[in-house]
Amino acid sequence: MSHKNVTGNTDTRAELDAFRELQQLAYQAASDVAATLEPGVTEREAARRVREHLEARGVQDWFHTPFAWFGDRTAFRNFRVPLQFFPTGRRLEEGMPFILDCAPVRDGYVADIGYSGYLGENALHDLLMDDLRAHRDLIVERVGAGDTLQDVYRAVDALIREQGHDNRHRVYPGRVIAHRVGRVRSRLPRAIVAGFGVRSLQTLVGDLVVERLHHRSPLWADGDVSAHPATPGLWAVEPHIGFRDIGVKFEEILVVAEDGAHWLDDDLPHVRRWARTAPATAATSQETATV
Repeated sequence: MSHKNVTGNTDTRAELDAFRELQQLAYQAASDVAATLEPGVTEREAARRVREHLEARGVQDWFHTPFAWFGDRTAFRNFRVPLQFFPTGRRLEEGMPFILDCAPVRDGYVADIGYSGYLGENALHDLLMDDLRAHRDLIVERVGAGDTLQDVYRAVDALIREQGHDNRHRVYPGRVIAHRVGRVRSRLPRAIVAGFGVRSLQTLVGDLVVERLHHRSPLWADGDVSAHPATPGLWAVEPHIGFRDIGVKFEEILVVAEDGAHWLDDDLPHVRRWARTAPATAATSQETATV
């Protein structure tokens, strides 16, 4: 993406519409597949269903292929090496939380989403999802105010601790909470290596080189390389919180312009859920901490 004001011209608005449409498609795929999950289904089977759903609807490539995490794997407990992120033979059980995560590419546009849910009933999961709402508000407010990404990351950390939870996005490679998203423009053949599309990886590596020349990074973590305001463009942001053996997150695109920031789309499953429920309160976190 260009470093211009991304809401400032017709062409870019059309591009934002294309990113939004794909993000909607990815969330719909996760939601549709979540509705099909039953006791005994494996993470591999769930991830396969998401992939087939999207490829049947025009997805041609992947930033990364779909992931599925069940049970305590939603909180990345005891994850030590990258291979542990890939879907396993873990089987879903009643009451068990799950996360479906996918990053499809269609016509060069990219989406990267995370969908949190559970099978049957799980009151603690609902409480964690309520607390996640505050992170969405905090991130857009602080990024829009021009705070450094490092400071916003630390503010998210502080809020997680205040809520009585722990930071799980720090377990991702590089401790990232977000990464830049742009059009994939590559002449490489479509191929998947270790779960990632080679065309998307080429784009990301190119962004890394360019941004480092300006003492910035397209990867948002808590280190000094993120001690700069968000570069204008699109960012896939995924705050991920955990409590005991449950992890919850959302992942969606944040639009950063020269004059502020806003979420690409408010018509998403987690946002609709919060619109139906009362705002999170301090009492919610206190109740969670004593469960």
